[in-house]
Amino acid sequence: MSQHSPGAPIAGIVLLVLSTWALSTLDASGKWVMSVGVSLWFMVWVRYVVHMILVSCLVIPIKGWRIWRTQRLGAQLLRGTTMLLATLSLFTALHFLPQAEATAINFLAPLLMLAMAPWALGEPMRLSRWLAAIVGFIGVLIVIRPSSGLNPIGVTFGLITALLFSVQFLTTRRVALDDPMTTLLWSGAFGTVFLTLALPFILVTEFEVLRQLTSLQWLILLGMGFWGGLGHLLQIQAYRFAPASVLAPFLYLQIVSAAGLGWLVWGAFPDSLTWLGILIICTSGVAIAWLEWRQRPSA
Repeated sequence: MSQHSPGAPIAGIVLLVLSTWALSTLDASGKWVMSVGVSLWFMVWVRYVVHMILVSCLVIPIKGWRIWRTQRLGAQLLRGTTMLLATLSLFTALHFLPQAEATAINFLAPLLMLAMAPWALGEPMRLSRWLAAIVGFIGVLIVIRPSSGLNPIGVTFGLITALLFSVQFLTTRRVALDDPMTTLLWSGAFGTVFLTLALPFILVTEFEVLRQLTSLQWLILLGMGFWGGLGHLLQIQAYRFAPASVLAPFLYLQIVSAAGLGWLVWGAFPDSLTWLGILIICTSGVAIAWLEWRQRPSA
């Protein structure tokens, strides 16, 4: 929609906040499923397949098969590859780190994306973007400080995830000519096809674990695709109701939902220094979002 009605931004904010809880539930589910012995690769395969089925059943009957047409196939495949790698890296980080800390590190990604945009997208180089990225990284350093006791393997994969997400954001801009639903389908399709081809190798060591899963554990595993699909669909709808400049600060509420679920499920809650680092990350992100909005072309 080209113009937003007076009540539309509120609806967009509500949808975005709901999406942060859905995506945090996805992360918490994956962390919990891996703790009972399900392998990373099988878990991600289930997440992709269920997500793909749900999104296809919702989108294709409304948009038709033409929704698969893309103007930038190469960029869609690159985005799909990056998204798959980021998903694998994220859940590896979550396996070793508390959920709130892993989520906080991920929010370095949009700052890295803005810093790399002049080279990747040919956008103007702005000092404000570099300053925001540096301040955000200082916040991350406070979160992952040696005295925090965080697992170095988890921290490493958390930083790798942030870098991969920043590349994913850059490729998302390159496929902006396509319908958002087209991008959602292509991203899910790539991971589904790749992991399905690898499934015979994945299942070799997985049968015994899967045979012992309870009904509740299967429900949580299958629910990952639901929470992932719901989170992304809610985000897409949120941006239809409100401009990105309005929604940007509310993206950081995912850290709150991650901390809340981490406390409820595992009894893990960030200490005061970690919250200071999280606050610095959020402040730098909100500040640069506001500056980018102020500097946008009037058209």
